[in-house]
Amino acid sequence: MERELKAKRFEQVIMPHLDAAYNLARWLTRSDSDAQDVVQDACLRAYKYFDGFEGENPSAWLLAIVRNSCFTWIRRNRPKSEIAGDDAINENTPAQVEPLLGGSSRELGSDPETLLIQNRDRVRVNELVQRLPAEFREVIVLREIEDLSYREIADVVGIPIGTVMSRLARARKLLHDTWHETRAQD
Repeated sequence: MERELKAKRFEQVIMPHLDAAYNLARWLTRSDSDAQDVVQDACLRAYKYFDGFEGENPSAWLLAIVRNSCFTWIRRNRPKSEIAGDDAINENTPAQVEPLLGGSSRELGSDPETLLIQNRDRVRVNELVQRLPAEFREVIVLREIEDLSYREIADVVGIPIGTVMSRLARARKLLHDTWHETRAQD
């Protein structure tokens, strides 16, 4: 009976955050199938330690587990150059990623040329985010895509709020500078 209650509570509290968990894992691992494996492992860990969850912020709690699972998985399965903080922006990063932002209802009345330009810009933003070092990529994803507060990001990543703000500022500057560099090349 107690096991059933735990499972039901886990499903109600944690499972609504599964999409955010997958999204973070996908951006950190840069692979759909690897992200699925990481999230599955993270959910098993979350369930195992769910009795210790104090109920404050289930999203941040799960995302912290996913983040740690991602970096453990990356350390075991990827070259050292891809471990957090060691991967740099380069031109060899794959561009096969889904857009950060999908189309909006405003696009319904847009002409084909405008739609093409908007789609090209979305793809370019995705490519630039993919190229960010992991320590910057994770805070951008958590803030701009998952809409977490600075405090929640600090809890997920395990760093002070000041470091979150610093990493976000540096990530945004890298995105800005790289955006303008690639625009100049077009």
